[in-house]
Amino acid sequence: MNAYNGKLVNKYPITNTFMFYQKYNPSIAINVSIMRQGGVVAYPTEAVWGFGCDPYNNKAVKKIFALKQRDPGKGLILVAATMKQLSPYLTKINSQQRDQLEKTWPGPVTWLVPNNGSIPSWISGDFSSVALRVSAHPYVHDLCKAFGGPIVSTSANPQGKPAPRYRWQVCRYFNQSVYLDNIATGCVGNRQQPSEIRDLISGEIIR
Repeated sequence: MNAYNGKLVNKYPITNTFMFYQKYNPSIAINVSIMRQGGVVAYPTEAVWGFGCDPYNNKAVKKIFALKQRDPGKGLILVAATMKQLSPYLTKINSQQRDQLEKTWPGPVTWLVPNNGSIPSWISGDFSSVALRVSAHPYVHDLCKAFGGPIVSTSANPQGKPAPRYRWQVCRYFNQSVYLDNIATGCVGNRQQPSEIRDLISGEIIR
C-alpha cells in the first residue's frame, strides 16, 4: 500500500473491469491526488488503457518513460477535458485551424500543433510540435476536469508489447513495478484502435 495525504491507498485496488460508469467514481479523486504528488496512474481511454501524470512534473514523466522503456525523444500526448484546458498551447494557430480542432474534439483524434514554447521539453521530445487531444471518454474527461488541466496520455504497455484493453493486462505488465502507483476503476470505450494522429499544419495522417 502507498500513502497519500496521510492515508493508505491500495496500490492496485481490486475492481470489476466491466463495471458501468457511475456518476461519481472514487478512483478519480485518488488518482488526482496521486498525480499532484508526482505519481503515475493507469486509466481507461476510448480504446486502450493509458498512463497519466502531471505533465509539468519531470520526475513523474521520467517514471512513465521507464515503465514503457520508451525513448524520451519521442515525446508524449497531452489529453484534456475541454479545449479551454489546452488554450495555452494553441496561440500559434489561425481561426481555420482552430475550427478543425473544434470539429474533431472531443473525440479520438490527436492533433500535432505547433509548439509555442509553453510546453516542457520532456513532453514535446525532439519535435517542433505538441500532441494534443480532448477526450470524449467519461473517465478521462472527469479525471482531467478534477485535475484542473491536461495530463499525460500514453498507452500503458512496455515498448513493443500490445496496448492493453483490460485492467488485468495492465496488472500483468506492471505488477512488480515501483513506478506505477495506481490503476483506475473503469473500462475502455468501444474503439478498436488508439486515437488517430494528424498534423494540423500539413493535414497528414500520422497514425
